[in-house]
Parts: sequence; C-alpha cells; structure tokens
Amino acid sequence: MRISEVARRADVTTKTVRYSAHDARLVREARELNRLGIPVERTRPFLECLSNGRDHADDCPSSLAGYRDAIDDLTLRIEELTARRSVLARHLHEAAHRNSRAADGSGTEGNTVNHLTDLPPDLPVPEDDGAAAHLPGRAVPDLELPDTAGGTVSLRGLGEGRSIIYCYPLTGRPDADLPEGWNTIPGARGCTSEACDFRDHHDDLEAAGATHVFGLSSQDTAYQKEVVDRLRLPFPMLSDTGFRLAAALGMPTFEADGAPLHKRLTLVLRDGVIEHVFYPVFPPNTHAQQVLRWLQDNPASALSAS
Repeated sequence: MRISEVARRADVTTKTVRYSAHDARLVREARELNRLGIPVERTRPFLECLSNGRDHADDCPSSLAGYRDAIDDLTLRIEELTARRSVLARHLHEAAHRNSRAADGSGTEGNTVNHLTDLPPDLPVPEDDGAAAHLPGRAVPDLELPDTAGGTVSLRGLGEGRSIIYCYPLTGRPDADLPEGWNTIPGARGCTSEACDFRDHHDDLEAAGATHVFGLSSQDTAYQKEVVDRLRLPFPMLSDTGFRLAAALGMPTFEADGAPLHKRLTLVLRDGVIEHVFYPVFPPNTHAQQVLRWLQDNPASALSAS
C-alpha cells in the first residue's frame, strides 16, 4: 500500500506517515543495537546516521567508532570475568583438596570425611554377567599405553612374572561432581578407595610375586596424574582413552552421562598370557587384599615346579 493511501485512510498528511515510519525504524534499530550489547545511550551515532538519510545505521564513521567502543568494552569485561573465574577455580581446587591428601601416605585421608573414599552402605552389588569369562588364557595384546610416569608401557613386553592391571571406570576428584546416578550403577562407585587399597598393600603384592601393578582407565594421563599425586600412589596409571585394550580383548564397558567407561575388573598377566581375571569386583575398597590372597594361594614358583 502506498504512503498516500495510508495517509488518506488515517486522515493525516503524507509527511506524518513518513515520519512515523522513520521513527519506528529508529526504535527497531535501537533495540537491535541494545540486543548486541550496545546500551541505549550509545546508539545515538547510529540513529543520527539513519536520520541523515543513510540506508543503514552503520554507514557512517561515527557508527563504526561505536562498534569499536562496544567491542573494547566487551573485551574488558571478558578479561575481568576470566580473571574472576580463575580466582574462583583456584579457591575451589584449594578448598576441595585441602583435606583430601593423606598426610603421611599411610592411607589416612586427611582429617575430614572424604566423600570419595567413604562408600555408601547400600551400594548395589554387580552381578557376574559372564562378560569376562572368555579372558583367561588369552594372549596379552601387543599394545603400548601411556603411563603417569611420563613414558609408555608395552603390555606384551612386561617380561616374566606376574603383572596386575586393575581396570576401573572413573576416579572422582574433590573439586568435581561424580556422574549423575553414579551410586546406583552396580560396580561404578569406589575407584578412589580401590586405588588406596592397592596403595596400602603394594609392598605385600610385590612380596607375593607381583612384578608390576597398574591401574587402567579411559581418563587421559593428566587427569590420572592428579590422582596419583593426590593419593600418593606408588604405582603408575595407564591411560586407554581409545579403549584399545577393551576392543582387543572384548572387555566389558558401560556408559554414564553418555560417556563410555570400563567396567571394573582386574587382570593377572603372566608371561604374555592372561592367567586370571577378577570379575565382577566387589567391594572395591578391599579388592587389593582379594588379589593378594589369590597370589599367596597360587604362588608362581609352585606352578613352575609342577
């Protein structure tokens, strides 16, 4: 509809209609600029640009300067918020870790209750679904995995003797929440307490014939190293982010929060072969002692003699 027709129907002059349309555009432009983060008081250069007959509110040099000013303001705010976020993250890390480290490495987890090592009394017990029944007797895959000592470990090249690899889903951290519903997943909870049990009985395991002890999970090495340092573990962790060992052996996995994780099981390797498998593992906080009893009841020397 032409402006003249709108004016006739509204019983106003054509000039009035033109000014009304212009005012409506100014309002729309101011709203859009405000949505982009430019406050109303700084929209004047843009609106004046339109009022001076330009097709676009940012066709004028003053409008471009307005953009630059707005960008500078946002950059400053981002820097301030980033600095504030870093301070908050540091406070969170310090507060969460303050009482989570063992004072003497003996297994006493600080002087406050550690929500990662204390297991709820009603944890569901995992059932043996047969997912690991095929593993005993299988050859150890020819894989090299990064470890928290800064190198790589060749599983097939571990040499003679027995090596213990306990696979676990996810070690929690004091400054992070566990996955949603973690306590309700059979066999999920207890990775920290399991690591502590292997730490506290590491010397006993070696005395019983374990040449190597490793923990293995799908977390990256940096994540695992924090756990090794915080819990003062005397053995390294192996990182298998790509689940290469699980794929090679058909080991069981599960999902939590949409991410795949290893089911808890322990492999006893001997001379390039999987000699024994512990699956399912429960309770995790005494599992190292279970492995220790098996080593003591099945000494490698007696098997070699027979």
